[in-house]
Amino acid sequence: MRVKVGLGQDSHRFDKSNAEKRLVLAGVIFEGEEPLLGNSDADVVLHAVTNSISSITGTNIIGKVSDVMCKNMGITDSKEYLKEALNYLDGFTIQHVSISIECEHPKITPKIDEMKKILADLLSIDFSDVGITATSGEGLTAFGRGEGIQALSVVTATKE
Repeated sequence: MRVKVGLGQDSHRFDKSNAEKRLVLAGVIFEGEEPLLGNSDADVVLHAVTNSISSITGTNIIGKVSDVMCKNMGITDSKEYLKEALNYLDGFTIQHVSISIECEHPKITPKIDEMKKILADLLSIDFSDVGITATSGEGLTAFGRGEGIQALSVVTATKE
């Protein structure tokens, strides 16, 4: 059996100028919170997971591919970028994903189960194979000071 582990990261600053956009993390809408700046929905969690999968496959999705999907095709839902990354697994099967989110706000813990459910469904894994933690970073970084949100992701995949 072959095992690969992919590491991904993404971060976006808050978009104080866009009152119509909503904050989305792991496909979950956080009502009443400032959105993140980006051409797409700027879902840093799904972008980090997509980057983890790209680390396994060697095919980068966030960047040229997502830009074409977003700018040319009008696809701004980051779930679609993640689905595109899954097309390149070449026989590997996702076994587990672990995510760490750093931000001063919003509070992540109340939405973790909802986020895990969406990720488990997208990745075709069990709810128990999705781990999500959150930290404020004690204000030591721009994310902990409330300037944006950062997500780190590790994906484990196997191939028989």
